[in-house]
Amino acid sequence: MTRLKARIVDLIEATGPIPVNEYMALCLFEPEAGYYTTREPFGAAGDFITAPEISQMFGELVAVWLYQAWLAVGRPTPVTIGEIGPGRGTLMKDMLRTLSRLEPALANDAAFAMIETSPRLTEVQKQTLGATPFSIRWHETIDTLPPQPLLIVGNELFDAIPIRQFVRAGTGWRERVVGLDGADNLTFFAGAGSLDPTLLPADAGEAPQGAIVEVAPARSALMATIAERMAAHGGSGLFVDYGHLRPGVGDTLQALRRHDHEDVLANPGEADLTSHVDFAALAGVVRARGLDAHLSTQGDFLLGLGILERAGRLGADASQAARDKIAGDVERLAGPQAMGDLFKVLAIVPRGVAVRPFAQAPSSD
Repeated sequence: MTRLKARIVDLIEATGPIPVNEYMALCLFEPEAGYYTTREPFGAAGDFITAPEISQMFGELVAVWLYQAWLAVGRPTPVTIGEIGPGRGTLMKDMLRTLSRLEPALANDAAFAMIETSPRLTEVQKQTLGATPFSIRWHETIDTLPPQPLLIVGNELFDAIPIRQFVRAGTGWRERVVGLDGADNLTFFAGAGSLDPTLLPADAGEAPQGAIVEVAPARSALMATIAERMAAHGGSGLFVDYGHLRPGVGDTLQALRRHDHEDVLANPGEADLTSHVDFAALAGVVRARGLDAHLSTQGDFLLGLGILERAGRLGADASQAARDKIAGDVERLAGPQAMGDLFKVLAIVPRGVAVRPFAQAPSSD
């Protein structure tokens, strides 16, 4: 039994079953034994590999999009260029290099912000970025960013923000909780809490007994905070994660450890817990704040920004082995059988502003 699992068992014995969102929060962020507060999750030696770790092309094209967005909103200065949930800092490193080539004046004058809650990951990011000539500051929340236009990116951010789950029981939906069975093992139960029927997806009426629906108020609250800042001060944002473009019924809560899936309740604090992001819900939050929200797959986004052309330039003078790796990276990032369809992109821009590869009118997304 992991140290955190023992603590969770003691907590449930003392206070009763806990909702799924509380269980996720403990597993991921508990100060002394949580996953993100104690482990190095990224890379081949960790539990998963993110897009920036696969290839520099991902960060380069994200930087191209942010640069285009900056041009589209009128080249504002001063401006903050931020990343929220920056992992090891690899994405920001590639963005800094690319932006300094695209527009040296922008890179030199911008305030670069890393929004990170983990002191341990902050130190990793500082090592990754090393001695940089650019102005980079670390923030625990976006609330401390300067009151000026913001260009912000978040990659695999929302999937790790805890969700609530509800299970079909009888004619209603009861909150899914984590409790103890007769042998004091962690197990899922249907708790006492119920779900507001207005929050149910359209196909919930035909869902069988035991079906699961997921809602994510904490994700919506964070997106609302980001969108409200943009509505007040200007800017644009880009968020990439795995998820779905339309809400639906289904259990997407999963645990990932050593690049493989395992039981969500097996090893609290030692596996990454995530769930699919409801991009339609996040887009709705954005549009309610007077901004435009555009949705696409990661594959369409990267292909639309020229990943094939960038791969060709990178491989032009490379060895055959290097060209094969580049081709494999493109397939992994943009291919429909890999990350291309599973991962989605949400772009936030001021109303009526167009930034390729998205169309001007977002209503049909």
